Amino acid sequence: MGLMGEGPSPAWPTQLKKIAFGSCIDQNKAQPIWQPILAEKPDLFIFGGDNVYASTQPWQLSRLEKAYATQAAQPGFAQLRRTVPQMAIWDDHDMGLNDGGVEFPHKQTAKNVFVDFWRLSPQDPRRTRDGLYHAQVFGTPGQRVQIILLDTRWFRSKPRTTDQRDAPGKERYVPDTDPEKTMLGEVQWQWLEAQLKEPAELRLIVSGVQVIVEGHGWEGWNNFPMEQEKLHQVIQRTGAKGVLFLSGDRHIGAIYKQAREKAYPLYELTSSGMTHAWTSAKEAGPNRLGDLITQNHFALIELDWQRQQILLGFKNTQGEWLKQQAIAMSELR
Repeated sequence: MGLMGEGPSPAWPTQLKKIAFGSCIDQNKAQPIWQPILAEKPDLFIFGGDNVYASTQPWQLSRLEKAYATQAAQPGFAQLRRTVPQMAIWDDHDMGLNDGGVEFPHKQTAKNVFVDFWRLSPQDPRRTRDGLYHAQVFGTPGQRVQIILLDTRWFRSKPRTTDQRDAPGKERYVPDTDPEKTMLGEVQWQWLEAQLKEPAELRLIVSGVQVIVEGHGWEGWNNFPMEQEKLHQVIQRTGAKGVLFLSGDRHIGAIYKQAREKAYPLYELTSSGMTHAWTSAKEAGPNRLGDLITQNHFALIELDWQRQQILLGFKNTQGEWLKQQAIAMSELR
């Protein structure tokens, strides 16, 4: 793969105070977004999927390899790779099929290229198991942050196609309560339950598609309400504290909050559109906090361990804040 495997990766941080996050990067579009990200000097950058675009059909390996090579040669991205530790999960366009899931026949080939491009170590379990789910804990007791990357593509059942295309709330898909349908697959569900029992003060669960979001009929966990409910139950059953969801896919930025009976609220930060946000996006957001972000942006999560506070929000290509939200860590217990 030439370009892709070269050069050492930066050392993992011993503590996390500042995490940058983003998704949806078209390798052929201008990328001024890296300058403000680099200026922040984050301890970690999380790539939330659609990290390149190579989903034209019929799918071709050469097209995916070219997409990654083009992205690798992008100067701002290359500088980030040299200087900032990074974690990554894929979504549909870097797996290779728009809105694709378990049915995509070339997912193993695409996964092999992902593994090479993101320089996973020879011992990395992702090399030998199905899918790209992964978790890692940073920091010492009292300040541990667990990053959980969910693969919401490899095992995911086909969602139910809408009967009213482009109708608000039913744009592409409608909820399917078929108990046989899955978002994560049995093995990944078992793995997630084990991960949520690991000790951590804060858990950032990264899902390519939106998790708790209501009010639209695009892709998301809302396509499978029983899987959404299962996720709530797993968090409840394991007693996992500090869960905060990060998602991409939608070409918008937004923060959501879901109240739960007898449990702490769930927050979700969607940050999507580093190179091409959906500038005319409008949708109902029953559990959204404030307006949609419809310009190119990245998300920033700042952890103030002294004050026990999480400050999260979005910055644009000029490095200006577009929105900020403070969450007390005590609220996530």
